[in-house]
Amino acid sequence: MKLKFGIKEVVALGIGTALFVVLTTVQIPLVIVPNTALQPRMAILAFFAAVFGPLVGAGIGLIGHILGDAIFYGSVWWSWVFPELIVGAGIGALAKKFAVKEGKFNNVKNIIVFNITQIVANAIAWILVAPVLDILIYSEPANKVFAQGMFAFLGNFIIIGILGTLLILVYSKVVGGSNNLEAEE
Repeated sequence: MKLKFGIKEVVALGIGTALFVVLTTVQIPLVIVPNTALQPRMAILAFFAAVFGPLVGAGIGLIGHILGDAIFYGSVWWSWVFPELIVGAGIGALAKKFAVKEGKFNNVKNIIVFNITQIVANAIAWILVAPVLDILIYSEPANKVFAQGMFAFLGNFIIIGILGTLLILVYSKVVGGSNNLEAEE
C-alpha cells in the first residue's frame, strides 16, 4: 500500500480534526457504564479515514482526541487517545477497497467490507487496547475498564455503522457522479 500525504490530505486532516474536536461534547451517555457514550465524532473519523486513508484517519484520531480532551476536559486521557488512532488507521488502511472516491461505495460488498473493517478496528481498539492501557497507565480496575471498553466498542460500531455509512454513501454518490460529467455542446 502506497501512503499518500499531499495537500488534499493535509486539508482533510485539518477539517476532519476540527469537526472531530467540535463534536467532542456531543454525546449520548450510556448510563450502564460510567464515562462511555455514543459519539457522532466517530462517524467523522470513519468518513475521513475511508475517503483519505490511514494517515489522515490516524491523525484525526490522535490529534482530534488530544485537542478535544485538552480543550473540553482540561487533561488528556491517553489510554483512549491511541485507540482512536487505531480506529482511524484501521479503517483507512482499507480505504481503496471501499471505492468511495470512485462512486462505488453503494455496492453492497463495499459497505459490508467497510463495516467489517470498522468492527474489527473498534474491537481491537476498545476491547483490547483501551482497557490494557487504562490498567498500565492509570492502574484502573480491570473489571471497570473492560466493561467501559466493551460499551465504547458497541457504541462506536453502531455510530459508525449508521452515521458513518450514510455519510460515506452520500459522499461517494456525489463524488462518483461528478466524475461522469460530460461537456454540453
